[in-house]
Amino acid sequence: MTDISVEEAARHREKMAKRKAVQDAEVAGKTVEKGLLIVHTGAGKGKSTAAFGLALRILGHGGRVGVVQFIKGAWHSAERDALSVFGDRVEWHSMGEGFTWETQDKARDIAACARAWNKAQELMDDPSIGLVILDELNIALRYDYLPLDGVIAVLTQRRPDLHVIVTGRNAKPELIEAADLVTEMALVKHHFKAGVKAQKGIEF
Repeated sequence: MTDISVEEAARHREKMAKRKAVQDAEVAGKTVEKGLLIVHTGAGKGKSTAAFGLALRILGHGGRVGVVQFIKGAWHSAERDALSVFGDRVEWHSMGEGFTWETQDKARDIAACARAWNKAQELMDDPSIGLVILDELNIALRYDYLPLDGVIAVLTQRRPDLHVIVTGRNAKPELIEAADLVTEMALVKHHFKAGVKAQKGIEF
């Protein structure tokens, strides 16, 4: 353990007391409580993972969560299995059929996204649900599988207490502008580049 002089300890207490006063004043100034439109985008890994972390937080407070997967419905989701222990407090709908380069059928992709968006609106209209995750909606918007203006209108006109998270790369600037919170996951290093394949518990 490092020895700290009495003078140094006093300076530290004074510095931290000033910092606490500033922090407390800033927190006290935040009085608005509302449902947030949150966007997780960027080339880095972790966008959906972060969204499911917030789902656990809502569930930990006794709330209900709705999930619509726009693209990823074509494969098994371990997150869905994990959240199934919460029973009907989680509504999960995997409605995609895989990435567009896998289906290779634009009309089919558009139809799947339309069905997923209809389900998303049902969940957003359910007053018992506190958080709706629209997983990979950004991908559907990027390829113009859904009308951007219409999607943004629904998201911004949702009931005031509902939190919504939209995930996926290449979020449209209009969605970013409409959002309350936007996090861009930056890619610094990825194990795929070293030839490491997708692994259970990490990628799926």
